[in-house]
Amino acid sequence: MVYAVVRAGGRQEKVEVGTIVTMDRIKANKDGNVELAAVLLVDGDTITSDSQSLAKITVTAEVLNDLRGPKIVIQKFKNKTGYKKRQGHRQELTRVQVTGIA
Repeated sequence: MVYAVVRAGGRQEKVEVGTIVTMDRIKANKDGNVELAAVLLVDGDTITSDSQSLAKITVTAEVLNDLRGPKIVIQKFKNKTGYKKRQGHRQELTRVQVTGIA
């Protein structure tokens, strides 16, 4: 069983080949693929965590689609002053499927 922990949009995700991951918006190359930086690689009983070995490892993924996350409502209120502020936010996301760990 081969899996890797990759850095994806400020977070770390555990991925195997075929895993679908939703992460912060990233741009794909012209083929629609992206390369993710590996932080840890587990291949059966072998665990690789040193940076020189991980520099040789490439985790490739195919971009499935771009989407937006759920709407988050930010409300601020100060008592007795009449101050009210309401703001919304939707995070830009990308859904990718891991195609290879080599």
